[in-house]
Order: sequence, then structure tokens, then C-alpha cells
Amino acid sequence: MQDITVEELKRRMDAGEKLNIIDVREPHEYAEFNIGAKLVPLGNILSMQTDELEDYKNEEIIVHCRSGNRSGQACLFLETMGYANCKNLVGGMIAWQEKFKK
Repeated sequence: MQDITVEELKRRMDAGEKLNIIDVREPHEYAEFNIGAKLVPLGNILSMQTDELEDYKNEEIIVHCRSGNRSGQACLFLETMGYANCKNLVGGMIAWQEKFKK
């Protein structure tokens, strides 16, 4: 698992890169604030309900949560399932909102 900073992710988003960003928080957290990522709660990943991620198996996936803990778990688990290029967003949405307040 590699890490990616909020600054790097924002720069890549602003540059218009096609990114596979996965949000592993719960739906109510996603509803409060999100950056447009695909919502796949950590529980779904841990119970191997990952069909919607199958297309990304050989692509870079950037995973985030609230603080970086759940997304780290998700990356490690996805790697055991053959996802070769998972990146964990360091600091998660807490760091994102601190750095890029609306």
C-alpha cells in the first residue's frame, strides 16, 4: 500500500486526471461531505462485496475515509484480493477539509 497526500490528490483532480477514488465511509458520513468518490463502505469490502470495484483491479485506486484508518484497512484487504495499486489518502477527509475549506 502506498500513501497519497490531500495536496497530491487535489492537484491531480484539478488537472482533470481520470481517477478511481473510493470512499469507504458510511452513507451518512458521505452525505455530510464528499469529494465525489464512489461510495463503497468498508464493511462491504471486508465482506468481499467488491463486484463494483472489479473493473479497477489492475488500475490505481485511491481510497479514503474520515481520517485514513479505515481506508488503510481497505487498501490492505484489497491488496490481499489482488488489487495491485491501492493508495491510502493520508489524513482522509479531516485533512482535506483542514487544507481546502470551502
